[in-house]
Amino acid sequence: MVGFVAEWGMKVLFVPLGVLAVIFLVLASGVASKEEGAIQALMITGGCCHDYEAQKEILSVGISERSEREIDWTILHEGGDARDHRVSVYGEEDWASGYDIVLHNECFGGVEDAAFVDKMVEGHKGTPAVVLHCTMHSYRNAPTERWRDLLGVKSMRHWKKRPITVVPLEPDHPVMKGYPAGHTTPEGELYEVIEVRESCTPLATGKTDVGQEEICVWVNDFEGTRVFGTTLGHHNSTMSEDEYLDLVTRGFLWGLGGSAN
Repeated sequence: MVGFVAEWGMKVLFVPLGVLAVIFLVLASGVASKEEGAIQALMITGGCCHDYEAQKEILSVGISERSEREIDWTILHEGGDARDHRVSVYGEEDWASGYDIVLHNECFGGVEDAAFVDKMVEGHKGTPAVVLHCTMHSYRNAPTERWRDLLGVKSMRHWKKRPITVVPLEPDHPVMKGYPAGHTTPEGELYEVIEVRESCTPLATGKTDVGQEEICVWVNDFEGTRVFGTTLGHHNSTMSEDEYLDLVTRGFLWGLGGSAN
């Protein structure tokens, strides 16, 4: 039998060429799979009231460092400080196709065009989402509920800025595993959640030191599309914490898990 003799420590192994060929193909396949398996992620960010220039870096670097799979980020930061900016790609048909997941960290609450919002939501179907903080207040002035259907919750205002103590409701859910019980953010802006869709599963509430308590972490099944959401993350100090980035990364990776059904 033709083969290859290799020294392995103190042992001499005889490896047939046929086996070597199989090993080579498996290894080559593994390398190709890793390259082809990079997550294609789109981050949409911008708008008023937040430091999006810093946050796009905090999020993209923080999530990439925590993911075992490589992530190829496309970051669309536009709109300046405007509240009524219409994100350019939302006007395109099937704008989310070609991406494995879309992360929303935007604040465009002044957009009032319901047809624009409905088209944007329709183009999101089938592509998982991560929705953060002011994303929940974006498009709130448009006379349509389709954005809230995607988010899983409805919020129209927030309480005064105070640190937020996060209380897990579903500590065994993949998104919440490892989140420390009773963790308090260094700063915070707790959003009032006035409606929770039937498709939404609350995972944690947030409490302030003056007794306000609201849902602040959840997952949503948007017509078969996975959505992870949290209203936490107004301040860079909160967003930079390991607790926050670990949470968002788990939500990000959960979103890639396939059908929400």
